[in-house]
Amino acid sequence: MAVLLWIVLLSAGVSLSRAQESFSKLPDIYKRGVELTLHQINAHDSIMNHYLFFKSIHQAEIEAGFDVKFIYHNFYLKATECERGMENADATTCAFRNDRPRVDCVICYKISEGEINNKPKPYLNCMHRRLLSKESKREREIGCFRVGFGHLTPTPVASTGS
Repeated sequence: MAVLLWIVLLSAGVSLSRAQESFSKLPDIYKRGVELTLHQINAHDSIMNHYLFFKSIHQAEIEAGFDVKFIYHNFYLKATECERGMENADATTCAFRNDRPRVDCVICYKISEGEINNKPKPYLNCMHRRLLSKESKREREIGCFRVGFGHLTPTPVASTGS
């Protein structure tokens, strides 16, 4: 029994460190979007647990010139054992909950000189993965279109399977 418990704890630790490692390996321009998303999600009154970045699904960027880029990032968040509002929460202090579904997020924004611009306002859409439909995916496309992806063709920079 102790061996089984040790294996479970060890595998949970590997999962936590991989999630933290994947966030730390994101380029800064994508980290900023994830951080903005986490701030919005974790500040929401209906959220009981703290959420953390789990995995990137797709990234794209458009070079618009003059150090301006349009960023598209689709990624998963996952609830942790920590309560919402916990300061300095990360994957080493807050274990992911496996009894909660992943949250699928898309964020599109304009970034210049390394900072997210407020004009146009960043588009953010997050929902439980199992609730994604063709209609909700279309709404995401429209939201990103409004931010600046509509008149340009994004160049994928990284893509991973779900």
